[in-house]
Amino acid sequence: MPDDDNSPISALDAKRLFADWKAAPAVVLAVSGGPDSIALMWLAARWRRALARGPRLIAVTVDHGLRPEAAAEAREVRRLARALDLPHRTLRWTGAKPKTGLPAAARAARYRLLAQAARSSGATHILTAHTRDDQAETLLMRMLRGSGIAGLAAMARETERDGVQLARPLLQVSKSQLIATLNKAGIGFAEDPTNRDLNFTRPRLRQLMPVLAAEGGDSRNLARLAARLARANAAVEVLVDGAERFLDLKLGDRKGLPGGFDARGFDAKVFDAKVFDTRAFAAMPEEIRLRLLKRAIDRFGHEGPAELGKVEALLSQLDHAVAEQTKGSPARLKQTLAGALVSLTGERIRVHPAPPRRRRAK
Repeated sequence: MPDDDNSPISALDAKRLFADWKAAPAVVLAVSGGPDSIALMWLAARWRRALARGPRLIAVTVDHGLRPEAAAEAREVRRLARALDLPHRTLRWTGAKPKTGLPAAARAARYRLLAQAARSSGATHILTAHTRDDQAETLLMRMLRGSGIAGLAAMARETERDGVQLARPLLQVSKSQLIATLNKAGIGFAEDPTNRDLNFTRPRLRQLMPVLAAEGGDSRNLARLAARLARANAAVEVLVDGAERFLDLKLGDRKGLPGGFDARGFDAKVFDAKVFDTRAFAAMPEEIRLRLLKRAIDRFGHEGPAELGKVEALLSQLDHAVAEQTKGSPARLKQTLAGALVSLTGERIRVHPAPPRRRRAK
């Protein structure tokens, strides 16, 4: 991609942006009507026309039912999609809307509807128009929440969601370059007023960006930081994989596999349980222990992913109990987190599904 953020994206640049999805049977384009997603649709259609063979493109607009203008914007997307010879669908988020946490709920509904559209269309991928600016804002939001390395890696170029691949081909492209592309092509777009609503976090951070840019914290540098953190996070995950394999082998050596443990560290006597050798686990670096514990809780819990802060607090308690045990004190621990029961008994740390919560009598 060219370094000039005001230069339109060329056909060659578009070819590079979408090359990873050339072999997909069909692709859903998430198009809201704003400049980013309209540029995504226009560039993808241009790219597809240049191919002798390539994926079917299906434009999908989600109307959240939150603004009266949304229906007209969806019709404009449909009009442009037809001009580009693309099929288009409008999906609506119906039902009651939450009074708090509306952006997160709307985002979850949008992805759920997009995934349904992808599955019904035989599409393997959903392409969204997240830009370098969005990546920088995501990094800042997560930094302010005190996220760990995985969170600060921000948005990945491709991830799995609801059985389909969610892809972001424009993560290294600035919003201004997409607008320059549309202006050159003479294509109009809508502006969502919620993007300027200071009741929400992203618009407030957006106002700070010029100040941060003056100090070197522009979207290019912030996105570069996110990419470097993603690289570091991937390396740590490899180390955690190796640590988990080592602990499983250590457990097997100490127990002798016929005694009830299989080669992956699962206890045959406890339904769906992950078991760690206490001393070997305690010898691991803290970040490795933390990720191993979170993996096990997320795997066997039944209340969704565990919050990092709560896993950190639980690991601290676990470390304290293990330390007391090494001093000769009979230490035990049993605690529930995210639907998983974590227990320390002698030489074993077990993580397995917690019993269902009892319903309170009305």
